[in-house]
Amino acid sequence: MTDKVILDVQHLKKYFELGHHHTLKAVDDVSFQIREGETLGLVGESGCGKTTCGRTCLGMYNKTDGTVLYNGKDVHALKGAELFAFKKEAQMIFQDPYASLNPRMTVSDIVAEGLDVHHMTKNKAERTERIYELLNMVGLNKEHANRFIHEFSGGQRQRIGIARALAMEPKFLVLDEPISALDVSIQAQVVNMLIKLQQEMGLTYLFIAHDLSMVKHISERVGVMYLGSLVEITSSGELYSHPLHPYTQALLSAIPIPDPEIEAQRETARIRLEGEVPSPIDPPPGCKFAGRCKYATERCRQESPSLRDMGGGHYVACFAVEG
Repeated sequence: MTDKVILDVQHLKKYFELGHHHTLKAVDDVSFQIREGETLGLVGESGCGKTTCGRTCLGMYNKTDGTVLYNGKDVHALKGAELFAFKKEAQMIFQDPYASLNPRMTVSDIVAEGLDVHHMTKNKAERTERIYELLNMVGLNKEHANRFIHEFSGGQRQRIGIARALAMEPKFLVLDEPISALDVSIQAQVVNMLIKLQQEMGLTYLFIAHDLSMVKHISERVGVMYLGSLVEITSSGELYSHPLHPYTQALLSAIPIPDPEIEAQRETARIRLEGEVPSPIDPPPGCKFAGRCKYATERCRQESPSLRDMGGGHYVACFAVEG
């Protein structure tokens, strides 16, 4: 990891107009940076805006407001050759390996999609050799190349999706819950493979997930999202040992422990959130978490806290923590 910032996201907003004067605030004023070679984990409950944030960072969704700079260039202003180059350098690996791969195409043609679009091989023999090389990189072999997707397990399909992304020789990858559809026994294999590929190729990751234990394993820093906003961001070790935001504390307390005796003893320490998650279409004024937070005050219900550095690069958006 270097000190060079490869992705700089500032005050990013992505709203969806639903008609009848209703607006879904999927991403609402999110800011973060990712350094070259780093993995930033982005976690939170389903529907909190993680995937929308990742897709907007790649320009797959048009932003509503804010800026996304990739190597200093505004992603949403790129055109022509610069846009073409960005799409090659920045790739996305999708959550569902069953829906993101074309069942009518062979593995060979799936992996080579980017190679063909960007004319990255000179002839058929070079194309075939590159496909075999990519399959080998993700733990598959050349015998898999002429098969169809239905012949593979979920873990193998995800590896094929990763090979397709790596074919572009990317520098930045958005990993959108890449292991959530896989069996627990396969998840660690895929994550370890991603770590190995990152080390070998100098890749930079935005790793989107809701499994906090796996995020800790792969990420140098972790950002926690709630209802479209970042509520905490810090180093992985700091977040797990010293979580500051009440929502982060609740998420971490819910991580299961494999030892049943320890898990039983911990039941009383588990933080159970009361109340309903507010609607992102009609969020409450002030802090969005106030209705579920035992520390909430009248100020919390009226004002919206912004991320504040509590020292050592540990940012949190919470009036109770600020004191």
